[in-house]
Amino acid sequence: QVQLVESGGGLVQSGGSLRLSCVASGIIFGIYNMGWYRQAPGKQRELVATITGRGTTDYTDSAKGRFTISRDNAKSTVYLQMNSLKPEDTAVYYCNRAVPTWTWGQGTQVTVSS
Repeated sequence: QVQLVESGGGLVQSGGSLRLSCVASGIIFGIYNMGWYRQAPGKQRELVATITGRGTTDYTDSAKGRFTISRDNAKSTVYLQMNSLKPEDTAVYYCNRAVPTWTWGQGTQVTVSS
């Protein structure tokens, strides 16, 4: 059974940076395309960025130029480096497969103050 544990969130001022981590256990991590998602209060969960097993990345328009997704297959971990954060980035951030089929983890809260 897959377990996803996200960490690294926190409270940051507008323009600041955070690095999120997600450790996946119970799988052969390197064969899966992974994604970061977020859910703001009162909104649906949305995709932010994806990365293939070989490291090819893709971003939504809101993340392009500010966020960087990466992975360390040896550590079964996917990262999201977030720079130039804006108040509208405030959300709970989750990782999952690029097509999310696993049970969601608890997520990590990111709060950006103006």
